[in-house]
Amino acid sequence: MHIVSPYLLFIGDATDQLSIKMARGAADWRPELCIGEYSVAGCTVTTGIEKMSIEQAAKKGAKSFVLGFANSGGVLEKKWLPYILSAMDHGMDIVSGLHNKLCDFPELVNKAQQTQQQLLDIRHPKAEFSTGTGVKRSGKRLLTVGTDCSVGKMYTSLSLEKSMKKLNFDVDFRATGQCGILIAGQGVAIDCVIADFISGASESLSPNNKPEHWDIIEGQGSLSHPAFAGVSLGLLHGSQPDALVICHDLNRSHMRGLPESQFPSIASTIKLNLQAAKLTNPDVKVVGITVNTSSVSIEEGQRICQQLSTEFSLPCVDPMRDGTDSIVKTLV
Repeated sequence: MHIVSPYLLFIGDATDQLSIKMARGAADWRPELCIGEYSVAGCTVTTGIEKMSIEQAAKKGAKSFVLGFANSGGVLEKKWLPYILSAMDHGMDIVSGLHNKLCDFPELVNKAQQTQQQLLDIRHPKAEFSTGTGVKRSGKRLLTVGTDCSVGKMYTSLSLEKSMKKLNFDVDFRATGQCGILIAGQGVAIDCVIADFISGASESLSPNNKPEHWDIIEGQGSLSHPAFAGVSLGLLHGSQPDALVICHDLNRSHMRGLPESQFPSIASTIKLNLQAAKLTNPDVKVVGITVNTSSVSIEEGQRICQQLSTEFSLPCVDPMRDGTDSIVKTLV
């Protein structure tokens, strides 16, 4: 699977900033690959890059039309098909991270055959995986885990990779979701792997390596989320992490999408993840905490991070505002 740049990021009529995290991830971490953003009437959010139409993007050389939005269940609504068909008519491949497959829509398959454009369902791995073994692998691994979904595990992972490269670590970012795959160009969408093979797929994602090499593995879901804990647990076991970074978002009162649920504390999240991780690596340690403090001022965010750092005796930062150098230095 080869995703050709530049990308036109399609965000539809999204009204929730979290719902366009695939587009935002590409715009934030690989802006050089993105030519523009395309939205329709009713959209109230943005990635912050230049807005343009399909026609304008095609004239500027766009090669891939990226479905940069996500909804509950990852459904491809039929109202978006005319835009996708138009993008193919204008010479663009279609890149989707939704659960619904592009190739399940006959009109898209027919258009792809006519235009010779690719339909890329990056959320659906084509490789065959084995079950996990728990056998110790060489090299070192850090996994980001969270109090909830969409709390910044991917952004934390990419910030850690950036900091580690700056400090001359031998390091790779390992993508486990559709957003990360778009950014990295490769990876495994863990939430689309059959349950029995999640830990095995996670093992294959981060194979044996040089003793000093680090893999930064993008976390998924949360062990405290009733809907997605199974994916989180399989990834945790298969990653066999030496280090964990806890990711958190301020001002949440319940798990995302479940208004009646209880939100876990950072302390309970640390305890739960350490207990589970020790099945495949008894020496695992928590090395830091990251917090999305975008809902408060920079000064208030720094105060909160300092308070948590003191409480847990761990470096605590907002990865976007502060970077993650302080966490990486604990790994030296």
